[in-house]
Amino acid sequence: MSEGESVPAHARTIALVGLMGVGKSTVGRRLANRLGLKFADGDAEIETAAGMSVSDIFTSLGEAEFRAGEARVMKRLLEGPRIVLATGGGAILNADTRAALKARAVTVWMRADLETVAQRVQRRDTRPLLRGHDPLERLKALAEARYPLYAQSDLTVDVGGGAHAQAVEAILKALKAHEAAEAEA
Repeated sequence: MSEGESVPAHARTIALVGLMGVGKSTVGRRLANRLGLKFADGDAEIETAAGMSVSDIFTSLGEAEFRAGEARVMKRLLEGPRIVLATGGGAILNADTRAALKARAVTVWMRADLETVAQRVQRRDTRPLLRGHDPLERLKALAEARYPLYAQSDLTVDVGGGAHAQAVEAILKALKAHEAAEAEA
């Protein structure tokens, strides 16, 4: 397959995008299970490649180096076999990653109410972009910068504050409709 050629929807990786805390990893694991696909968590893959946690990468190497490593990991995962991929919330900031996602994945923006997301992310102190900030205010700033990029996704699924199982069902329904529409085109 050549560099600029697109992969048909039924053969593409399913890439979950959205802000931290929307449930990409948890929902992604369940979605992969339902589809009989392997699952990859972008942040976990970065940690494995770097040999350190995301927090440690941010602390010792900085956000720019984290983003460079993230872009390399995304490229590798997107060039591999079809999987369900939970991207990091900022993976779409890289233009090359966005292009690879467009060509090789069906992107699903998992959109949720910011207040709900803020409550979720406060449960753990593992989010370097939130340290020293009010979570809701920081999420609003991230949303302002990233929502226009997330909005370029193939599908948008509102995941709200419901159960992860509901999000999986909503994504499956949206994927089925997307594949049917592409088959008719």
